[in-house]
Amino acid sequence: MSAEVDPTDTGKPREQLAASGATTPGPLVELEGVNKYFGDAHVLKDISLKIYPGEVVVVIGPSGSGKSTMIRVVNRLETIESGTIKAFGHPLPSEGKDLVRLRSEIGMVFQAFNLFAHLSILDNITLGPVKVRGVPRKQARESGRELLERVGIAEHADKLPSQLSGGEQQRAAIARALAMQPKIILFDEPTSALDPEMINEVLDVMNELAESGMTMVVVTHEMGFARSAAHRIVFMDSGRIVEEAPTSEFFPKPQSARAQEFLSKIIHH
Repeated sequence: MSAEVDPTDTGKPREQLAASGATTPGPLVELEGVNKYFGDAHVLKDISLKIYPGEVVVVIGPSGSGKSTMIRVVNRLETIESGTIKAFGHPLPSEGKDLVRLRSEIGMVFQAFNLFAHLSILDNITLGPVKVRGVPRKQARESGRELLERVGIAEHADKLPSQLSGGEQQRAAIARALAMQPKIILFDEPTSALDPEMINEVLDVMNELAESGMTMVVVTHEMGFARSAAHRIVFMDSGRIVEEAPTSEFFPKPQSARAQEFLSKIIHH
């Protein structure tokens, strides 16, 4: 298990975290001794991790290391066998309205976009605020158009998802997550399904979110984004957190042999 990392020791300018609220006491999300199985496969092994307000935490590691499963248990898209998970100071609810409320505060951006194919982009974005938060439809649509402007696809508001490129669909998915005004957004390999030329347009939006102070946990293979946007790197392998460290320390000199090996294979010098 990795050592506890001081969330204020990020390698980023201290004023940047202060402006984003990262000095708020207590983590937004806390995993302690979490274990998860799929059948006989032990996919999460004694995972302990804290996510603090205003942090951008990037989770990296080889395929099959448990990265996506780890963030999916945070909003109960997957259940766990043992351990505890707290969000906003409380144990995760198991079902019902409390779980719906939790998921409205923990945004999720998936690898495969997960937009409703039969709804326009604007309707995809306004559905949650109207149905879950009770926002008046007119207000939700006005806010939705502002979010589409923010992610650079305002002109596509009335189109169906199938009429957009992959990069545009993923930016719509980010706008949909933002529409719920979440306290934290989880990104599960948001660029891995995209053609190379579309990746930067999504990363640009994510960088803007990071700079605005949004708390983010990002599973990604995009090391450039990790270097530029993350406050902290979490390296996973074989279901465990092998190492976590401030970004400014991890990339120049990872402490574990496994992380050193991983970086040597994916970063071209």
